[in-house]
Amino acid sequence: MTRICLVRHGETDWNAAKRIQGRTDIPLNKIGKWQAEQTGLYLKDFHWDVVISSPLSRAKETANLILKYVHAPLVIMDDFIERDYGDAEGMSLEERQELFPDKQYPNMESLKSLQDRMLKGIHKVRAAYPDQNVLIIAHGAAIHALLSVLADEHIDLHHARLVNACLNYVEWKDGEWKVRDYNVVSHLTQSSPSLHRDLKSL
Repeated sequence: MTRICLVRHGETDWNAAKRIQGRTDIPLNKIGKWQAEQTGLYLKDFHWDVVISSPLSRAKETANLILKYVHAPLVIMDDFIERDYGDAEGMSLEERQELFPDKQYPNMESLKSLQDRMLKGIHKVRAAYPDQNVLIIAHGAAIHALLSVLADEHIDLHHARLVNACLNYVEWKDGEWKVRDYNVVSHLTQSSPSLHRDLKSL
């Protein structure tokens, strides 16, 4: 069984200001670096075979800070880059609401293209690392798009906003992907005994 933990990168100044980032390469801020450190501290007690990152610097920074505590090779995969938001990148929430109230941004990557890309990515991961435990450092919209495809009818992701440095667990079991948990942030606030028990099975 292949198990994957998808980690959203830590906070950036554009996240804090609610500016849309997409492919724009914005580094972590101080809070984002702290979040990545806390994530590494939490994940260090569990076995990981590989850490995979989006090529954008905020993801790679998060991965490298996690790798201070997690001993595994780092692989960069373009499949897990953030959605391209086209003409809306860099805009504040107010600017987007005024210019594009329907959220249909010119030159934006389509949702289907994003979902197909993310699905292709995790199938590549499963082929390359069968029956292994994999950390993937990616982005909010990209992870949300993937989870929306994989989740069954008991999980409602429609209104879920994935928090910076949250953990999202999926696994390949019985010939299909299953979402085990999502938007987990207990490592940023307090330890979670129930999640700790779940991770002991990894």
